[in-house]
Amino acid sequence: MPREYVEQRNGGYYVRGTRVSLDSLVYAFLRGESPEGIAESFPALSLEQVYGAVAFYLANRESIDSHLQQGKAEFARLRDEARRKHPQLYAKRDGARQRIVSSR
Repeated sequence: MPREYVEQRNGGYYVRGTRVSLDSLVYAFLRGESPEGIAESFPALSLEQVYGAVAFYLANRESIDSHLQQGKAEFARLRDEARRKHPQLYAKRDGARQRIVSSR
């Protein structure tokens, strides 16, 4: 009997029955992590669930890649909006980062 390892909820994809997003698992897979390494990084997942989620991604690569691109675009939009709303905060943060880099 076939098992489903991924479910769609709240506008995203998740490993069925967990709070682990398919996005996080796919990004680990695309970085070259092995399924065993991914399972170690996500203790809530079994190795079977990782393989099942990776198989789902590979079978639906075009739509999942599109979903990931939409997520990146939304993140960039929200980041830019936050920078416009709070320029002093970001100027302080950027200054602090620069001081850290300069002190190395």
